[in-house]
Amino acid sequence: MASTKNKAAPATSAKPHKVTTRKNLTLNDWLAVFAYIDTHPHQSQAEIVLHFEKEPTGALAFSQSALSRALKRQPELEARVNSNQNALSSKRPHVVTRPDVERALLTWVKHMEIKGDTVNGLIMIMSLQVGTMRL
Repeated sequence: MASTKNKAAPATSAKPHKVTTRKNLTLNDWLAVFAYIDTHPHQSQAEIVLHFEKEPTGALAFSQSALSRALKRQPELEARVNSNQNALSSKRPHVVTRPDVERALLTWVKHMEIKGDTVNGLIMIMSLQVGTMRL
């Protein structure tokens, strides 16, 4: 395998650009940001972004424009907290097109957990084939 470095080039102490991938914040993260904004109403959006970048308990990386978009959607995001049990950990809203199927699946999963059984996609498929799960 050929090396990508040019052997004739002189040594340098320059550091390569840090490649970062965009990480979306969870609903819980945004609620923490909103709570901070409520307690610090006179800080600018840029100052809030810097505060969370340097947070000692764990940095949240987001841009000022992402904060602005989240603030516009704040009522929607806060309303989503009670929409389902995993809302705080999710990054996107949970869209249910068949509430009856959603309720049946939730009931079945709770039943399986009470029995101490593991629930995963394969178990769901097998239960449907055997007929032990009725939707």
